[in-house]
Amino acid sequence: MLKITNLLKTIQNPNDLRELHRVQLPQVVNELRSFIVESVSKTGGHLSSNLGTVELAVALHYVFDTPNDRVVWDVGHQSYPHKILTGRRDQMSALRQYQGMSGFPKRSESPYDAFGTAHSSTSISAAVGMAEASLLQGEKRVAIAVIGDSAMTGGMAFEAMNHAGINRKLPLIVILNDNDMSISPAVGALNRYLARLISSPIYEVTKNSVGNMLSVFPPLREFAKRLEGHAKGMVVPATIFEEYGFNYIGPIDGHDLDSLIPTFRNIYKLALEGDGPQFIHVVTKKGKGYDFAEADPILYHGPGKFNPVTGITPSKPSSLKTFTQVFGDWLCDMARADQRLVGITPAMREGSGLVRFAQEFPERYFDVGIAEQHAVTFAAGLACEKVKPVLAIYSTFLQRGYDQVIHDVALQDLPVLFAIDRAGLVGADGATHAGNYDIAYLRCIPNMIVMTPSDENECRMMLSTGFYANHPCAVRYPRGSGGGALMSEGLDTLTIGKGLVRRNSTQTEKRIAILAFGTLLRPSLVVGEKLDLTVVDMRFVKPLDEELLSELLKTYDRFVTIEDGTVQGGAGSACLEYFVKQGKLPHVLQLGLPDEFIDQGEVPILMRDCGLDADGIEKSIRNTYLLN
Repeated sequence: MLKITNLLKTIQNPNDLRELHRVQLPQVVNELRSFIVESVSKTGGHLSSNLGTVELAVALHYVFDTPNDRVVWDVGHQSYPHKILTGRRDQMSALRQYQGMSGFPKRSESPYDAFGTAHSSTSISAAVGMAEASLLQGEKRVAIAVIGDSAMTGGMAFEAMNHAGINRKLPLIVILNDNDMSISPAVGALNRYLARLISSPIYEVTKNSVGNMLSVFPPLREFAKRLEGHAKGMVVPATIFEEYGFNYIGPIDGHDLDSLIPTFRNIYKLALEGDGPQFIHVVTKKGKGYDFAEADPILYHGPGKFNPVTGITPSKPSSLKTFTQVFGDWLCDMARADQRLVGITPAMREGSGLVRFAQEFPERYFDVGIAEQHAVTFAAGLACEKVKPVLAIYSTFLQRGYDQVIHDVALQDLPVLFAIDRAGLVGADGATHAGNYDIAYLRCIPNMIVMTPSDENECRMMLSTGFYANHPCAVRYPRGSGGGALMSEGLDTLTIGKGLVRRNSTQTEKRIAILAFGTLLRPSLVVGEKLDLTVVDMRFVKPLDEELLSELLKTYDRFVTIEDGTVQGGAGSACLEYFVKQGKLPHVLQLGLPDEFIDQGEVPILMRDCGLDADGIEKSIRNTYLLN
């Protein structure tokens, strides 16, 4: 690794960067890249993508008048160089840590974070809004969206471009950061189009011919080499981006400051002078400058702590399976048992546990790209034809396909199984990725079955239950491992809408029952033993086990509902609604996630703060029901 010198430490904000001479910028780049590797190795975080945007971030802040000019980083996991150059270098030691700095752009964190991002394909829409606002307010500034090639597969990006292209004076710049690699390998027709654009034979023939012609004139050849980064758009076919009304420039080398800076300056002038929306195609390499990350950008996409000298070393396999692994194993087992099964992911093959399925059943595996809305309706179309689709999707990303869940799946009562990963709090990724709302937003939908497994084996059985049910079904499970439940090898199912009493109180005078949903059954049982309370594994949010609740109402007049989702409209609210419908008004203590966005941190710490660990649950019950 390169030794960190003092030049980077002199940059407290982009004004300091802009005071440097151009010849000093390569040193800034080298120090910045080394600093990112050293920092992320200590905290964990996104690495490959940030190493690929170092020159891009330096050039942006060197040329543009930030924060007056607005820069929006799509997804934002590649914004560490931007954060370091905008006064947050000293906060990198607390990156993605409890009460530390977010791993994504965040408006409340810095005026240089023009827009909060963490979900894909939103940057152009936000930048269009900012550019239009500058015209409305008579302010001279530009809005810049930095978007990756995989994020460009999201339909929202093209909706924004379709809108932007009608305003020929819009001070908007879109920078396509084309690294041909997302979390999972980039897929789809657009990705192939970009590959053809860069490797266009027209461009290659023209470049070679001009190179031969200029070889006898070395000064002109050197000039042409510098010009190459700006002139590629003149010798490739007309691009799709120009059809949207953008002035297309590129592709240019995103690691060559001598290409980036002059190009940015020229485009900056055009945008300020009202020459319409501009589109710059920049080609970068994930993991740039760090051999381990260049060789395996997926492994180094979001590593934990590691030794920067030796790289990531294989960790000892845990004896506990993660819920994601449970899903991945079940998917392969069910695929062998039922030829109708297909697996779908919106560009999250690794994260959702579909790697083995994709290898073993490639013809039944569909990665639709970053297109959650399409993924849901695509699944609905398959279900119409008696195919059995399983959509593996993070809770926070299913939010993006909500209308499709209602209109295209549930309204038609189609048997689509939603395998919802990352339910509840997710830790270091923070509020943008937390799956706090799926219980509330799914249980209100007619025809939908919603299941909350308490352990790994129950998760496997619920997946089988949902697969064989002839209705839309959702199984939501958290990130990480369970408690090591004994796993069945079969594909057993559960009776839909039936809970299970896990512990009966021996002291009838207390008359308190805990109704636990999901993995919070474990701390509930701990509290149940300590306070001698009845504990119920409810299993189903919808349909509720109304028969069981009616029986409990005969004996208990105080209840505690516990869930790792938002209290508002959640599973506890469903229980309350049932009690009211029965004309009974027992006292119900609802425990769950509060009505606020919860920032990053280790999940046990966050659960403690929310009062959802065993000590917090016990304290709430004692205080509410005045137990000694």
